[in-house]
Amino acid sequence: MTLDDYAAWAATVRSRATGAGRDRLLAYLAIGLAAEAGEVAGEIKTLLRDGALDRAETLEELGNVIYYWARLCRALGVAPSKVLAASQARIVAKIKETPKARVASKRRPKSRARPASRRR
Repeated sequence: MTLDDYAAWAATVRSRATGAGRDRLLAYLAIGLAAEAGEVAGEIKTLLRDGALDRAETLEELGNVIYYWARLCRALGVAPSKVLAASQARIVAKIKETPKARVASKRRPKSRARPASRRR
C-alpha cells in the first residue's frame, strides 16, 4: 500500500464530528493530529522516566498520527506524496546551504544613517 492509497482509504472513514463542513473537518483533523502526536511524545517521556519503551504502543500511536496527517492532506486537496516531496526538497536545500551562507542570509544590512547625536 502506498501512502496515497492509505490516504484515499482514510478519506472514506466518516464520523459524526466531520460531517458539519470543511472548517469543522479541518479543525477535527488538526486537533486529532496534535493529540496523537502528544501520545507519541508521552511514550517517549515514559521511556525517559522509566527507561523502557512500549514499542507496540508507540507504533500504534505513530499509525494514528499518520491517519490524521493523511486525512488532513486530503482534506486540504493535496496528495500526501506531494507534501512529502516538497518537504524533502526543502530539507535538501537547507542541507546544501553552508552554515556561513545561512548566517549571511539572515543578517540585515546595517543602516548607514548616523545616530541623531552624531549628526551635524
